[in-house]
Amino acid sequence: MNLYKKRRPINISEARILAVDDEQALCDLIARWLEKEGILCERAYCVDDAISLMEHTHYDLVISDIMMPGKTGIEFLSVVSERFPATAMIMATAVDSRETAVLTLEKGAFGYIIKPFSRNEFVINILNALERRRVILEHENYERYLEQVVRERTEDIRNREEQIALRLISASGYRDEETGQHIKRIGLYGAALAKKLEWSQEEIDYMRVAGPMHDVGKIGIPDEILRKPGKLSSEEFEVIKQHPQIGARILEDSSIPLLKMAHDIALYHHEKWDGSGYPFGLIKDEIPESAQIVAVVDVYDALSNNRVYRAALPEEKVLSIMKEVKGSHFNPHIFESFLEVLPAFRAILKEHIDTID
Repeated sequence: MNLYKKRRPINISEARILAVDDEQALCDLIARWLEKEGILCERAYCVDDAISLMEHTHYDLVISDIMMPGKTGIEFLSVVSERFPATAMIMATAVDSRETAVLTLEKGAFGYIIKPFSRNEFVINILNALERRRVILEHENYERYLEQVVRERTEDIRNREEQIALRLISASGYRDEETGQHIKRIGLYGAALAKKLEWSQEEIDYMRVAGPMHDVGKIGIPDEILRKPGKLSSEEFEVIKQHPQIGARILEDSSIPLLKMAHDIALYHHEKWDGSGYPFGLIKDEIPESAQIVAVVDVYDALSNNRVYRAALPEEKVLSIMKEVKGSHFNPHIFESFLEVLPAFRAILKEHIDTID
């Protein structure tokens, strides 16, 4: 609760008030009444002067006449509501008009006083308005405090989830020499592309951690196939093709959003836009968008880096190969978005270089 206590609004005796009225004598009288109550009150005799004062000094409450030369009190109320929302405002007028009273309240006034008013009536209205303002600010501050607590706890939970995920990713790194810097790049690529596709920040953060788990199912693939330096036989490739479902079984049945996304990515990242992928031959938007993103970034990374069975290809060749399968392998929209964020991909690739012998 310490954070909340530090944010508590000031009490009534510490309030600063501004009285605004073109009738100087009345304005001065209001100031004297309030100062006798121990409340500091400054004065302005027109709206422009009042706004000038408010630009340099914070006031907890403004008491303003409605009918004044130049800008009216209603116009002033609109300015205060827009530019100084933490300042409460009470309107004073000699015209007892229900319509005007309703209008001021709709525009955010805390109260409406009819002139002439007695000292006791006036002071009670001011004290009530200050107390109401104090309660409102205290409530708002407490809500901010609770929001901060929730954010901190959510961040703590997310950090724990990420630690679990990263340890799982590390386990796959012991099985496959290609998953060192590669798995880091996939997460960073995926996050950059998700941002381009206007995902929420929370979803982008999930992608950064879930993306690298795309090949976690390779844990279940025998070493002699996984680490084979040459081309795989058709039988061996059928074994490799089991890794999406192995990964999905590792990640299934979780209520954690991060692991749900990781499950979809692991299971579907080898599906293709035209339905020719595996393991299910899904087509177009039957494939989760998270997996569609990883499909693009995984191919880009695989072609752009050395592998035990071939050398890295120059970017021009990589893009040429990928463009040929836009609309068959890749979602065309996601692929075009990928091309637009290529500078970010190049920077990631440069920073996270493979160390394969």
